[in-house]
Amino acid sequence: MDSSILIGLAAIFVLGIGAQWLSWQLRIPSILPLLLCGFIAGPVTGLIDPESLFGDLLFPVVSLSVGVILFEGGLSLKLSELAEMGKVLRNLILIGAAVTWGLVALMAFLLLDVPVSIALLIGAVLVVTGPTVVLPLLRQVHPRGQLGPILKWEAILIDPLGATLALLVFQGIVIGETTAATLEVGLAIVRTIIVGGGAGMLGAMGLTVLLRRYWIPDFLQNPVTMMFVVGIFAVSNTLQHESGLLAVTVMGIYLANQKSTDIRHIAEFKENLRVLLISGLFIVLAASLRIEDLRQLPWTTLAFLGAVILIVRPAAVALATWRSDLELRERALLAWFAPRGIVAAAVASIFSLRLEEQGIEEAAILAPLTFVVIAGTVTLYGLSARPVARLLAVAQPNPKGVLIVGAHRWARALASELKKEEITVLMADTNWALISSARFEGFRTYFGNVLSEHASEEMNLDGIGRMLALTPNDEVNSLAAMHFTPDFGRAKVYQLAPEEAQAVDRRRPAPHLRGRDLFGEGMTYDRLKELFSGPATTKKTRITEEFTYEHYQELYGDSAILLVVIDESGDPKPVTAIDPPKLRSGDLLVSLVTQRGDEVVAENAGSGD
Repeated sequence: MDSSILIGLAAIFVLGIGAQWLSWQLRIPSILPLLLCGFIAGPVTGLIDPESLFGDLLFPVVSLSVGVILFEGGLSLKLSELAEMGKVLRNLILIGAAVTWGLVALMAFLLLDVPVSIALLIGAVLVVTGPTVVLPLLRQVHPRGQLGPILKWEAILIDPLGATLALLVFQGIVIGETTAATLEVGLAIVRTIIVGGGAGMLGAMGLTVLLRRYWIPDFLQNPVTMMFVVGIFAVSNTLQHESGLLAVTVMGIYLANQKSTDIRHIAEFKENLRVLLISGLFIVLAASLRIEDLRQLPWTTLAFLGAVILIVRPAAVALATWRSDLELRERALLAWFAPRGIVAAAVASIFSLRLEEQGIEEAAILAPLTFVVIAGTVTLYGLSARPVARLLAVAQPNPKGVLIVGAHRWARALASELKKEEITVLMADTNWALISSARFEGFRTYFGNVLSEHASEEMNLDGIGRMLALTPNDEVNSLAAMHFTPDFGRAKVYQLAPEEAQAVDRRRPAPHLRGRDLFGEGMTYDRLKELFSGPATTKKTRITEEFTYEHYQELYGDSAILLVVIDESGDPKPVTAIDPPKLRSGDLLVSLVTQRGDEVVAENAGSGD
């Protein structure tokens, strides 16, 4: 193998995942470092040359990858959400898309001095927003009410619509004759809906039957699902050009809303795959840019970008939400939330190249212009969406609450300390007497099995950001940790360490099937119950510049067991057995202190008088 090819492929993977990790560390939209890394690795340094690496496979690979991304997005759409937002969503998809197309095309014609046909194609490409950038931003913003589902549905459904619209405009440009083009476009729309929608439904129904009847072993369920997605995408695209995007989106929506078989493990696999695909695609597409193409963009490009943000999106949202139940501030956030993503980049790159091959030189502006719009919108919305949502009072607060599985006496004692610091606590248990005691003490409660379908539908996790499994049953704790990992992430699900006998028992779940062990070495349920039943009490201590953690350790020594650290923002961080707490001035320590520890404190206090 040519070493340059190996280096190029490795660079795509390393830069893509590295950029994702960097964005997580800096709390910025991942597309920004992805575009920057791709641009530096491509046109700036020449480390990655996508055309040399992939040749004729470049755009088929991009198209197929976008299809998998849209399938994964469809898996997150629940039809039950449509009851409240159906009218607004319909208007955004139809009226909003039409307004966006028309106004963007008008702005491109007036500001960029391009032919009407190219202006219409630019408008069609920039209709899409895209789940690759919208969904990560929604996780940062946490919009309340209908806003989150509306933006999520719009981002996923607008992608195949925008790609199809761009294809139709492209076909019209190639055909050229107005009458023939209009007829062909009309027929293409009908064929796309019939072929794409039908293929997606048939594929999803076939896969559901195989899963429901257990004709696919567990270890092959994800690969077989991937086989169906790729196969349906290819067949649909073969029967009707670019209908594959609609097919896989419909397939994902069907699977997400059928009730006959559980697909959560499939959705989790596809989410991991989506991260890999997005990382690689943005690096490859950004590396495909040419510096000379960027230099040829007119100086009015920034004015065009400003018009897309400040005129086009607000106008589309205003017309789409007219006479709706949304409040003015909710409409304002919708108007300030339209970042472009990977589908726009992929479609622009594909059609730009094809039109240039047809001898239409004006199409060279399409790809670099789209990347400028992507970078500009993602930068602006990514950095401002959260502050704007807070200013408009439409953002949910950062979920700092704690779900505690187990409502026994000492779990309530710990919960009480958290509640005193205005931290939301939800306590769940199957024991009615314990739940009654928790309710009497003023806690939010759920009576029942947290693993049940009823809990998934009825348990209100608003404001909850982590889970502590504190029951005496280690297997129940492990199951709870596995169950809530998709909701909170592996880093924020915790459980008690098993008893010493269980720790070496063959029945103990593997580490990857457990939450993080709480509180320190040997802090099992029985040990904590013994301490809480004895002379130990919970105490809170504030770390300051004058009273550091070293002073705290000198005073209490081994007689204090650190349970939770609450930082200055009020975010509770349970102490784990492996990672020592990283304490700062202003942190509040919630500890379990024995009577001997109190005597040490009293002696030190007395000696200081």
